[in-house]
Amino acid sequence: MLPDSAKFLLVFLPALMLGCQSTTKPESAQAPITEVTVKPAVDPARFDIYAPFTLTSDLSHLSADQKQMIGLLIDAGRLMDELFWQQAYGDQQPLLASIDDPKARRFAEINYGPWDRLNANQPFIENVGPKPAGARFYPADMTKAEFEAADAEDKRGLYTLLRRDPDGNLISVPYHDAFAPQLQKASELLRQAADLAENPEFENYLRLRAEALVTDDYQPSDFAWMDMKTNPVEVVIGPIETYEDQLFGYKAAFSTYVLIKDQAWSDRLARFAAFLPELQKGLPVADRYKTEMPGTDSDLNAYDVVFYAGDSNAGSKTIAINLPNDEEVQLAKGTRRLQLKNAMRAKFDKILVPIADLLIAEDQQQHITFDAFFANTMFHEVAHGLGVKNTINGRGTVREALKETSSALEEGKADILGLYMITRLFEQDQITEGELMDNYVTFLAGIFRSVRFGATSAHGRANMVRFNFFEDMGAFNRDDATGRYRVDFERMQEAMNALSNRILTLQGDGDYAGAQQLLAEKGVTSEQLQADLERLSKASIPVDVTFRQGRDVLGL
Repeated sequence: MLPDSAKFLLVFLPALMLGCQSTTKPESAQAPITEVTVKPAVDPARFDIYAPFTLTSDLSHLSADQKQMIGLLIDAGRLMDELFWQQAYGDQQPLLASIDDPKARRFAEINYGPWDRLNANQPFIENVGPKPAGARFYPADMTKAEFEAADAEDKRGLYTLLRRDPDGNLISVPYHDAFAPQLQKASELLRQAADLAENPEFENYLRLRAEALVTDDYQPSDFAWMDMKTNPVEVVIGPIETYEDQLFGYKAAFSTYVLIKDQAWSDRLARFAAFLPELQKGLPVADRYKTEMPGTDSDLNAYDVVFYAGDSNAGSKTIAINLPNDEEVQLAKGTRRLQLKNAMRAKFDKILVPIADLLIAEDQQQHITFDAFFANTMFHEVAHGLGVKNTINGRGTVREALKETSSALEEGKADILGLYMITRLFEQDQITEGELMDNYVTFLAGIFRSVRFGATSAHGRANMVRFNFFEDMGAFNRDDATGRYRVDFERMQEAMNALSNRILTLQGDGDYAGAQQLLAEKGVTSEQLQADLERLSKASIPVDVTFRQGRDVLGL
């Protein structure tokens, strides 16, 4: 706990509070430094909600050059970490240096600021105001109406900041200008890594990605990324997801994953991508909502992740990746689905199993399996490729039409269609390990795990929608005497199809009002669910994991 008498200098929302007065260095302006008295705003036990886990992998099969390359990729990732701090909060040093309590300081590092990402972004230090929905992508005083009326070039672009010129007008500042020093350094590190790459496709990707960092033209490197099939080392780096922008969902946040391929597990998964076109045709929705055929060049692979940075490392940790997000690349080539097996195992052992022990009916607990958890997670990522990326009525892309609701709807779609895909593949005898009930019961336990991420997380909101939708349709029931939940197999299938239809229709129609209504009505936590979640906290079950990682951990 922080002592009541402690004082520190805290920079509140640098640049955002005043807006930016420079068109060339928009990140240099800072709000006045304010002296405040520090008091914990939460029970200190909150600082223990993350279970530590060490990220390692067997590197013995890699050459000396490849190991050196991994070190360079980690170094580039640390620069993405700095940039995400700038996007999410501002200069991290005044904040972290001000916090004496090591647990509170570590909590700030995990959350990339003084707001608890798994508790609706509530501040965990007193005298800290609410987190702006637009983070630092937009001026703090900008309204949505002002944004819509502005004629700033590329204002909805993934890779621009909105700032004010000296006359107070909104202007767009490209990332490669706003963050030039760090991006130039990261670009050079990727070029050095490319010199050490032994796989030609990976070398090409690294060089194109290096160029993208300093030009904001990411599509060529996304296409190149789709062509990589045999490289044992992988990196995902740059501005990627838009979750951090909760004002519009337009702006991409900087992130990094460094990965080592697990060839044996990858070989098990490779065949499933071929079923995508058939599964798209069978979606439980009208034909007009499934006219886009997913690319047939998609692939599935398993990896050990050895380094996270930036957006991917903030709050809840990603355990599977489906990229690229570029709709044109997806339609032309599909996506790649990367399953982060070691991180997935950490969440299963440390979180999902203890949750099931407490909340799942005892006679259904044998259906909680790692294989089912892995499959549910994997097909979630595969399912991102189903449905439509463009609205069917000329409202542009689904992302543009649904604005800040798009991420939650997309995550909800992927979860429910992932279960739909597993169901169909079991029916066709394409999945033969275990039984379908394993996936259904593990899926329910997974909802309890993810709703703990809170309403500000796209995944958390999607899970709350699904929990309430499923409960209303009787997909599971709660035994009040034991406080445990039981899956109703038949009704769960009915709920799966009904929710799939609802989300796919909202996306295809670009129905922003309908998406808002669904999230408002179903994306809430009932008193009973909240009480059950509090039981998990009282049992000291972690909410998520945090990582010991980096060069030293890997011996590099």
